[in-house]
Amino acid sequence: MSYFIKVLKNYAVFSGRARRMEYWYFQLFCVLFSILFYVLDAILSTPNIGTEEMPFQPLSTIYWLALLIPCLAVGTRRLHDIGRSGWWQLLYLIPIIGSLVLLIMFIRPSQDGENQYGRNPIEK
Repeated sequence: MSYFIKVLKNYAVFSGRARRMEYWYFQLFCVLFSILFYVLDAILSTPNIGTEEMPFQPLSTIYWLALLIPCLAVGTRRLHDIGRSGWWQLLYLIPIIGSLVLLIMFIRPSQDGENQYGRNPIEK
């Protein structure tokens, strides 16, 4: 949970580096809270404003919109940790293949020592 809060405190910080642990724990809690908000939407019977193909559940949608920038920021810092630019996240726009390539990048271990994006967070 501390990594989730740490990422939220660095809401729009796109510089520096993020460890694998920081990135993956943030993603884990994003999914857990997302499930919670979907359940709350169902329990509260919030109106489904969208269509059947594209439902718009207010609580879940507001939650994901609020986390859009922190998700991009921690993803950028994670890519910096392996020596890549944050612009690599544009691969998400390529269906399936782009997400798989990014998944492989996010799994890779940190670059040892200092790189162009800063010191290794493990060594601090």
